[in-house]
Amino acid sequence: MTRAFLIVMDSVGIGGAPDAAAFFSGGVPDTGANTLGHIAEACARGEAEAGRSGPLHVPVLDRLGLGAAVRLASGRAAPGLDAAPEGPWAAATEASPGKDTPSGHWELAGLPVPWEWTYFPDTQPAFPAGLVADVCRLAGTGGILGNCHASGTEIVERLGAEHLRSGWPICYTSADSVFQIAAHEEAFGLDRLLALCAGLAPRLHAMRVGRVIARPFVGDPETGFTRTGNRRDYAIAPPEPVLTDWVQDAGGRVIALGKIGDILSMAGIDEVRKGTDAELMAHLADCIEGAPEGSLTFANFVEFDSLWGHRRNVAGYARALEWFDAGIGRLLPLLREDDLWILTADHGNDPTWAGTDHTRERVPVLCAGAGQGSAGLIAFADVAASVAAHLGVPARGPGRSFL
Repeated sequence: MTRAFLIVMDSVGIGGAPDAAAFFSGGVPDTGANTLGHIAEACARGEAEAGRSGPLHVPVLDRLGLGAAVRLASGRAAPGLDAAPEGPWAAATEASPGKDTPSGHWELAGLPVPWEWTYFPDTQPAFPAGLVADVCRLAGTGGILGNCHASGTEIVERLGAEHLRSGWPICYTSADSVFQIAAHEEAFGLDRLLALCAGLAPRLHAMRVGRVIARPFVGDPETGFTRTGNRRDYAIAPPEPVLTDWVQDAGGRVIALGKIGDILSMAGIDEVRKGTDAELMAHLADCIEGAPEGSLTFANFVEFDSLWGHRRNVAGYARALEWFDAGIGRLLPLLREDDLWILTADHGNDPTWAGTDHTRERVPVLCAGAGQGSAGLIAFADVAASVAAHLGVPARGPGRSFL
């Protein structure tokens, strides 16, 4: 028997998406966006010195093929990433019409998105009157705040005091297919916020809006506001079985780390463990130690995206990459002989790019524990097919195993 570990480094894109010109961040086409490449270049120029110093140092990821994947995807070398890959590696191209979390994860799990998502216009107001009325009815308030495209941290700082005064929820969106509601955990109430999002989700899912996200925060105008770890994503359910279903239906156990359970609406998932990225690294170590034979551990490390990409913080993103590299370097020797380990990403979020949105990019696919050599350019769905092939379960999607 064998086990599989599929780890998503949220937003760690490597440039080169062939259709990037059709996607925009801050009004600028994503052509040329390259999350990993541009971070490495900034580090090499000495422009990412806060809390770290010098060239980007990710030797474990590089040995797994990260630098090679960047070169293949974008045609450009990332400074300092020039190791000869030790295991199978590839660069994956997304087919789904989106650059958001559900699109990337569904397709990595074997299901390209079969429809066009609904996006809200970058106007103010951004939301239709009927939707706003539903929010007010469910929240029991006379109105909402925001009603626009915004960065989550920026809008909370801007409207947090008014939220505390009025009690109205802060509602905003982005270039993704998403409706986000921020509210104070104590003054508005965490349970009330979660109930509001859960009650609103069916209407938005019927509109083909991918996610309703609860964004709780704490603090006050004097000391500042801070988002908490109690975020909850209410995602539209995949319309067909995905990798987690395939494994579960074949009798394997599926363990979800981070927000995977939310993204897949718990499809095919037996166990969920959440926490900060540091806590998830500990959970991943536990799973390597104790996950049963035939199991899939599916993890999402979100802080690359949520803390650094959206905030356009190059040094913070570089620190996170170096921390993650050291962490997986400690875990890889713990894998069993027949385990398969795949590191990948779901989209880009280039912190050097315009705006604060995701960027349309190819992603790395870095493997340990099975095979060797380069698989070249592959599809996102090929990741699911490869995991299924390794575990010996039937694959139902369009992907082909690269192992």
